[in-house]
Amino acid sequence: MANGQPHLNGAFYGPSIPPPSKSYHRPSRGDGGCGCCGCLGCLCNCCCGCIVNLICQIIITVVIVVGIVVFLLWLIFRPNLLQFHAVDASLTQFNFSTANNNLHYNLALNITARNPNRRIGIYYDDVEVSAFYESQRFSTVNLSQFYQGHKNTSLLSPTFVGQHMILLGTDGISAFNSEKSSGIFKIDVKLNLRVRFKFGFVKFGHYKPKINCPLKVPLTSNGTSSSSSSSSNAVFETTKCSYDL
Repeated sequence: MANGQPHLNGAFYGPSIPPPSKSYHRPSRGDGGCGCCGCLGCLCNCCCGCIVNLICQIIITVVIVVGIVVFLLWLIFRPNLLQFHAVDASLTQFNFSTANNNLHYNLALNITARNPNRRIGIYYDDVEVSAFYESQRFSTVNLSQFYQGHKNTSLLSPTFVGQHMILLGTDGISAFNSEKSSGIFKIDVKLNLRVRFKFGFVKFGHYKPKINCPLKVPLTSNGTSSSSSSSSNAVFETTKCSYDL
C-alpha cells in the first residue's frame, strides 16, 4: 500500500463555517414596517384612501340621483323649444342718404310665437325687437308682456318707423344700391326675450332666449319709393327664426 493514500488517522474536519452575519434594517418613511413613522404613514395613507373613496362614492351617487330626477322631469314635462316664424312683412319706405348717412324706414312685421308644450305655460316678461341692416341696428321697439298657454300661438306685431344714422362703407352702399334695384332688402330682426315657465301653480325660471330672423323684405309701392323698387312683384315669404346662441 505504498502507492495508496496514506491512512488518515482520526476524523477529518473541513474549514470552519463562519456564523451568519446579522443585518439591521432601519425602517424608512416609505416602508411598511411597524416602526413609529411607518405606522403613522400607513394610517395617513389608509385615511386618505378612505376619504377619497368616500368622496368618489358621494359624487357618483349624486350624479346618478340627478340624472334620474332630470329623466323623470323630462318624462313629466316633455319640454319643447318655443318656435318663431316671421309670417308677414310690409316695407313701405327704406331710403338711405349718403349726404347725412340717415336711413329712413317704415317696416311692419307679424311674427308668430308658438308654445308647443302640453303642460308648460310661458310668461313673456320682456319682449324687445330690434331691426338691423348691414349688421347695424337702426330701430328697437318693446312690446307688451303677456302670458301664453299650452299649445298656443301668439302674434307679435312690431312696427319700425322713423330715421336713424348708420355708417355704410363702400361695400355697404354698393349692397344697398343693389338691393334697391332689385326691390328686396335683407333686414335682420332679433328678439331679446325674458321668459318664465309655469307648470300647474308653480312658476320657475328666468331665461333670456335670443331669436334671430334673417328676412328678405320686398319694398312695396308708395309715393316715395323709386320706380325700380315699386316695379318689383316679389312677395314676402314666411321665414323660420332660429335661436341666436
